[in-house]
Formats: sequence, structure tokens, C-alpha cells
Amino acid sequence: MKAEPAVNQTNMSDSILQVFKPSEVYTHEEIYRSLGVGNAGGIRVKVAPDGHVERAVLLTSVPSARIAGENPYHDRVEGDVLVYTGAGQEGHQDLDGKNKRLLDQCAEKFPIYCFLLLGNRRNNSIGPRRWRFLGLISYLRHYKEIQVDVKGNPRDAWVFEFRVCSSFEFVSVEFDRKLMADLIAEQERDSPVEADEKVIEMVSSESSSQKAGIDPVKLEQVRGKMLSLPPERFESLIKDVLVVSGFSDVHVTRYSQDGGIDVNARASDRMWPLRDIMIQIQAKRWLHTVGRKEIAELRGSLQLHARGAVVTTSQFSRAARNEASEAGKQPIVLVDGFEFARVVSSSGITVE
Repeated sequence: MKAEPAVNQTNMSDSILQVFKPSEVYTHEEIYRSLGVGNAGGIRVKVAPDGHVERAVLLTSVPSARIAGENPYHDRVEGDVLVYTGAGQEGHQDLDGKNKRLLDQCAEKFPIYCFLLLGNRRNNSIGPRRWRFLGLISYLRHYKEIQVDVKGNPRDAWVFEFRVCSSFEFVSVEFDRKLMADLIAEQERDSPVEADEKVIEMVSSESSSQKAGIDPVKLEQVRGKMLSLPPERFESLIKDVLVVSGFSDVHVTRYSQDGGIDVNARASDRMWPLRDIMIQIQAKRWLHTVGRKEIAELRGSLQLHARGAVVTTSQFSRAARNEASEAGKQPIVLVDGFEFARVVSSSGITVE
């Protein structure tokens, strides 16, 4: 993202802050002067004389409707997970420079501040304080995927997922490194992320396109359109595809009061060996990875004798796939974004 230019002030000490509070809004100058980072770029790093990273700042933004429509891969905060796509909307991305610096947090435990831009400088109703402090973020995983750039060409893109930590009252700039280390240690103790949760296992657009005989770029364009849908519309899309596929008694559950089940359907007479079996689907119109927890929770929500499936626009961790097919447990069908794009394309349904 393109950051705002620095604003000159006579008294520079006025923009030096000692603490930052989650949900509070700050000026661009307060951020880069107080945290000792540069004044340009979406990722800014303060490096000590010995070469190690002291802290980093990651800047993201709320996309306008136009930007969200043009770029379905825009940065998103989904629950307490920030999904951050590497810089550049055209051409292949490389895992180097400041992008690679973010990965060093695993070993060095340095703090990464995350700020959300609420509106650009042309929006006079906001004023100079337009950067909301979301909190400190800790690395979860990163992976490479195929995306379609602004010119409609496939390109390699690096995607990062971070946990947003905002349970503290404030972060002191002087002691931010200790706070970050404590937060990471607390997460590892209370909600440990197993190694398999950091490994992504997705069906590529190429393999999905080979099954359907469809151009992989077109498949990714379909996935991009699904990512731009509101969650309720994505659930309706799943319903439409089930109807076209021959299922009966298909209905979307009441939104936000579904107990984890978003779409119910029954195998019709056309599927005679499975006739009348209840299919219960959880829809995840997510950009971030679906993990083991979501699969286990769905299994616990299923009606007796029902079969379960998770359909997402993103991908599944290896731990999620292991959980879905673990011996002795009811199997859960997993359909990732590439596979569902293939199913939608083959069904003849157009995603608007």
C-alpha cells in the first residue's frame, strides 16, 4: 500500500509518543517518529546497529468498494487473524527484503505494530488522525499461491497470516519487545499452534483446471469473485450449486444463528445409494486458512447420521485435512477455493 507522506511540524517532540493504545487513532507522523521507522511503505522496519530488528510496523487499509471489487486479495482482518498479501498488484512477488524480515519474528520475537488506515488524505471528514492501532501481531504462517493480477495475468503471490493481539491496555514503546515476547509465550502456552497448522495443503488452480478442462486463470478469476461476495451471498451460491448438482430440500440456515451449519441439503432420488442422507455444510468465505479447530467444531454440530462438509474460498492446513479424515471419527468433506471454483464453473452458474 502507498503510505501518506510526512507532514512537517515545527515542534517535532509533539509527535513523539511513549505509548500506543489498541483502537486509538494516530497521525502518520506520530507512528513513524515514535517507533523510529521510515515514513514510506506498507512494511517499515527499525534495524539496530548490529543488524537485528528492533521492531516493525505493518500498515494496512480499509478498501473502498471499488478497490475491493478490483482486488479480491486485499488485506483483511478476519476475526483475530490478519491476512496480508505481499506488496504489488502486478507481476510475480518475491519473498525478500522487508517481506522476509517479517518471518524473522519467529526467532527474534520482535514486536510488529499493526495500523489500519481509515481514510485517505482527501477525506476531510476524518482529520489528520486516520491510523487506528489494531494491536501487536504475531506470525502464524505464510505461503505462496497463484493469484490473478490487475492485468488479468496469473502471478505468484506471498500471503502472510498473523494473529492480532490487543488484549493489553497499552504498549509502551520502551518495553514493547518484552510485551511481544510475553504475548507470544502466552499464545504458545494457552493456544499452541501445532506444526501441521503452519503447513498449507491446497489444490492448485492448475490441477483443478485439468480435472474440469478449464483455463486455470479463469478458475482463479471465479475464486476472486467469490472472495468479493458478502458471506451471506457465498452461502446462497453454495445452495444454488447444490440445487444444480441434484440435491433436494436445500436451504440456507438463518444467518448468525446457525450453530455452525450454514446450508442443509438431502441427497435426492437421483443419488439412489445415498438417498435422503442429510448433508450439512459450513461455509467459510475466508481469505485465511481453515484449521483443525473449525473441522472439529463442525463435526460436533452435525445432526445424528448427517454428513458434514466445509466449503471455503481459501485453503486448509495439513492439520485440518488430517482431522477431517482421522480414523475412528466421522469423515468431513473439505472443498477449498480452487476446487469449489471448478465445481461452480462446471455447474454453469455465473458469480456476480
